[in-house]
Amino acid sequence: MSIQRIEPGPRMAQAVVYNNTVYLAGQVADKTKGKSVTEQTKEVLEIIDDLLEQAGTDKSKLVQTQIFLPDISNFAEMNKIWEAWVLPGNVPARATIEAKLASPDYRVEIMVVAAK
Repeated sequence: MSIQRIEPGPRMAQAVVYNNTVYLAGQVADKTKGKSVTEQTKEVLEIIDDLLEQAGTDKSKLVQTQIFLPDISNFAEMNKIWEAWVLPGNVPARATIEAKLASPDYRVEIMVVAAK
C-alpha cells in the first residue's frame, strides 16, 4: 500500500492517507490567531474541510476527533461551532482535552481521522 502525504513540510504533513484512512495533523488557526475561540474554531474547521477534500473524503466520514483547548472553560463556545459544523448522524468518537498549545495565541487545536 502506498502512503500519500498532503502538504508535507520539514517536520510533518498536514494529512496522511494510508489504507483508505485519512489522518490529519492537529490544525490551528493562523488567520485568526489571537482572536476568540469561536473565530478560531470556524477557521480550523474550514481548514479541516479543505484537507479532507484534498484527501478525497469529507466530514461525513469522520471516525475520530481530538480537540485541545488551553482553557476548558471555552468548551461550550467551541462546541457551539462544532455542533453547527458536524453532520447529525455522522458524528465521530471524540475527546476534548485541556492542554497547553504551541502558542498562547491559539485557542483551539483539532485533529481528526476519517475514512475515505
